[in-house]
Amino acid sequence: MTDKICTAEEAIRFVKDGDSVAINAWGLTGTPHYLLRALRGSGVKNLTLYCNNLVRGSAAREEMGLTTVASLIPQLKKVVVPFIGGRARSGADVEDIFGGRVEKGEIEIEASTHGVYIQRFLAGAMGSGGFYSPIGINTIIEEGKEKRVIDNTTYILEKPIRPDVAFVKAHTGDKQGNLVYLGTSRASNPIVAMASKLVIAEVFNIVETGVLGPEAIITPGIYVDHIVKIPEDDISSINRVKEVILMTMRTRLETEAAAAVAAVST
Repeated sequence: MTDKICTAEEAIRFVKDGDSVAINAWGLTGTPHYLLRALRGSGVKNLTLYCNNLVRGSAAREEMGLTTVASLIPQLKKVVVPFIGGRARSGADVEDIFGGRVEKGEIEIEASTHGVYIQRFLAGAMGSGGFYSPIGINTIIEEGKEKRVIDNTTYILEKPIRPDVAFVKAHTGDKQGNLVYLGTSRASNPIVAMASKLVIAEVFNIVETGVLGPEAIITPGIYVDHIVKIPEDDISSINRVKEVILMTMRTRLETEAAAAVAAVST
């Protein structure tokens, strides 16, 4: 069996106009920034995006050039998301970023909750027809959805999510696509990988098949179609990400220190 290693440019060719794309977007180490940047530059359009949250990056991240899912907005026709961050819906450029596009009907937004959102991926991974949830009764969430009363409680039918393509991020992978995550970078990456029709993973490191212990592997290679190694000198490399984390921590500490000094002074 041949290995699954390819470049970001080769992997992005599998994404077509009109596809549905799932991306774990949560934190620096768990978001596939390298593939996001390749997708943004590909010109693919009319995408339906599934993501955990839709926010613009912090000043530190933007300064480093780390791409967020919000940068894909011009290429989208629909977003399914549990959380729209303040940075995406406020500020002087809201008209160009998101809000104005929704008001003009250029982008459709489907709201959810984090729990229901993830459960829909699980339903897709299981091959089930969906599940009934009580969340959203008597709100816009129930509009257009089947409802059913079970044991005197009304539930909404939530259908499974089966994206055409998923971008996932792991710390290390082998040539067959077996993935190991680090800490909270796991997030929804494994679930998204199980539910999607084609999975492209980006990793900091690639090792020979057999090096990763079976107990350490979280996403088996059977779920991964292509694996991309982030170049050591890329802005999304592990060393550059560490720089952003340290910069963010330093800025936060300085802000808290300044606030403490101001409070004592008054």
